[in-house]
Amino acid sequence: MMDFLSDNAASACPEVLASLIEANAPDRPYDADSHSRNLDGAFSTLFDTEVTALWVTTGTAANALALATLCPPYGAILCHADAHIQNDECGAPEFYSHGAKLLPIAGSGAKLTPESVRDCLSALPPDVHRTQPYALSLTNATEYGCVYTPDEVAALGRLARERGLGVHMDGARFANAVVTLGCSPADLTWKAGVDVLSFGFVKNGGLSAEALIFFRPDLAAEARIRRKRGGHLVSKGRYNAAQLLAMLKDDVWLRNARAANEGARRIAEASPGRLLYPVEANELFLHLSAAEASLLRQQGFGFYDWAENLARFVVSWDQPEESIARLIAALNRL
Repeated sequence: MMDFLSDNAASACPEVLASLIEANAPDRPYDADSHSRNLDGAFSTLFDTEVTALWVTTGTAANALALATLCPPYGAILCHADAHIQNDECGAPEFYSHGAKLLPIAGSGAKLTPESVRDCLSALPPDVHRTQPYALSLTNATEYGCVYTPDEVAALGRLARERGLGVHMDGARFANAVVTLGCSPADLTWKAGVDVLSFGFVKNGGLSAEALIFFRPDLAAEARIRRKRGGHLVSKGRYNAAQLLAMLKDDVWLRNARAANEGARRIAEASPGRLLYPVEANELFLHLSAAEASLLRQQGFGFYDWAENLARFVVSWDQPEESIARLIAALNRL
């Protein structure tokens, strides 16, 4: 089986596994251990500003806890109609916020624009009978593998500030976006108006830890309480923190994302006429007939049927070279 189903199925990278052994010694519980205490400093260095970094165990928890700090139960969160928080998190943002409403907005490539956001806001007059907006959520890279540039994020960030909205970024594939753009993590986040980032590691070679990065200390203080109340303050937090630190050291997180992006780029070059969108991260959406999809599966390739005659392929950081080469050859033969 040559699996291109999801980067969630990838292995944990060697540095992460080694970090668990290194952390496997008695230390203080919850987030009082030496590894957890080093997170703020490590991420502050990465983002060139003072941040608060909290580990959580899943991307769903990261997104939901972040949004709960930005939006009250009676408020609304603007997001793309294809956003993970809208379609793939089983109501977790609504659950953790105790009732906040998601307002989905359409847009090509699962990207929002200032114009589409303004249109949504214009339909929400300040009326007691209408749910009022409190937050804007962006995904970078998006659910269709497209990336927001720093300028695009900044334009949305300025609009959010004008309207008094907090800004959340779902960065499940943040590393892939940074590699594609060649920019600094700061340019894509706080410098562009992002208040809180869900920084993905599991898809990129992590094992069981994601990071919540707060660029506003007031939000972080509340999030600590919400994390505990929501059941995500694990007692041996040092193992979570150790994974994050290991991936930041020597830019392992960028190395892994670079490998995944490069594999996707090579496959895209073999199938330019089939691409739904340009490949800007590690996901490809290819037009395939049912017969073509069946033929590829008969050859041992795993992928998702995304829609009718549309398939999703995801290249992982540890994708075997042989499977990439064989997929390229198979696509060329179709």
